[in-house]
Amino acid sequence: MKNVKKIFIVSFLILLLIYVTNITSIPNNIVLFQGENLNVNTVFGVNLENVDTLENDDYKTVQASSDISNITKIGKTDYRLSLFGAIPLKSVTVNVIPKTSVVPLGNLVGLKLYTSGVLVVGMTEIEGSDNNKYKPYENTGIKEGDMIVKVDENAVTCTADLLKTVNNSNGKNLSVEYVRDGQTIETSITPVKGSDDKYKLGLWVRDAAAGVGTVSFYEPSTKTFAALGHGIQDIDTQQLINIAKGDFVTTDIVSIVKGKKGNPGKIQGTIENGKVIGQVYKNTNFGVYGKITNVSALNIDASKAMEVATRDEINLGKATIMCTLEDNKTKEYDVEIQKIYKNNNENNKSMLIKITDEELIEKTGGIIQGMSGSPIIQNGKVVGALTHVLVNDPQTGYGVFADLMIKQAREVD
Repeated sequence: MKNVKKIFIVSFLILLLIYVTNITSIPNNIVLFQGENLNVNTVFGVNLENVDTLENDDYKTVQASSDISNITKIGKTDYRLSLFGAIPLKSVTVNVIPKTSVVPLGNLVGLKLYTSGVLVVGMTEIEGSDNNKYKPYENTGIKEGDMIVKVDENAVTCTADLLKTVNNSNGKNLSVEYVRDGQTIETSITPVKGSDDKYKLGLWVRDAAAGVGTVSFYEPSTKTFAALGHGIQDIDTQQLINIAKGDFVTTDIVSIVKGKKGNPGKIQGTIENGKVIGQVYKNTNFGVYGKITNVSALNIDASKAMEVATRDEINLGKATIMCTLEDNKTKEYDVEIQKIYKNNNENNKSMLIKITDEELIEKTGGIIQGMSGSPIIQNGKVVGALTHVLVNDPQTGYGVFADLMIKQAREVD
């Protein structure tokens, strides 16, 4: 009897976990192209319902389905996730946007990002003025990857802000606010006077990052751009950088290092004398986004705009990519789409791409760092952008769906 009870409890907990995982995996906001299907994977009894709010705020069920086809109404519609149509679980907003045309680019550009606060990238012991070793950060809860945003009620927007507040503390205990995984946490820390007579926390921090990559496309109707196809991570913490602002600048190619098996190549560029093209407002797992203010710097020709393909329009087989490798000239090169992961909305590995162009292979060895963001074109439509290379096969890598990039950009609006 006891074994039966244990089996029942374990089975119930597993079932509960399945339901909780399914419910939490469904986002609160979904962006679709006009005419695209709303595909939501739900378990038995969990329904997505199109709802109207009555005067008494009760829900009126209009439609219940986990696969709602061919949504044509542009704008936002409220849905409700419920259990057996009776128990409300969460609200879901579906934002339907019109099909979009963009200008594919492929230009190599520079990106300068500035964080929302200062990012903790390391910790170190401090040699105090008494020659003893101290670790002020111990027992504070602060870890690498945390973003310090406030010290003693003073906003921390850069490294200089933090240094000034700590140096003026005279060793008194400081209140600290930091952000981890979107949650703001409060703690306190006592600075230690170092051997150089300056007060320190023993934390290595950073407030900016810079690099080069490829801009995927420009959307004339909103003057927005999308680049990289993946987010910019901090080199030390390997976490996505939470930015406050950023600059989008021109760059000059210095050299190209060919990719080899086990050793990814790269485009080396400089942004020291780069002209500002626009501002970055979002750094996501599906790319970097911003507004272009200097269209002429990228030689954008609006007449070359193409429609963004839905993933149902993408086919296995021949396609091209656009990228810049020398003399700041953008060229198209042949590739092959070998696999398509149509139901993947979780990451930027939407398609498996093989480089087939002999000229490109001769120049780069395949896909190299700096080519991330190169637009992928098939049948006169933009279908995606390069994101990753397979280390053991530099001629093969991944691309992200263009519809995911557009949806990320529109979520900001």
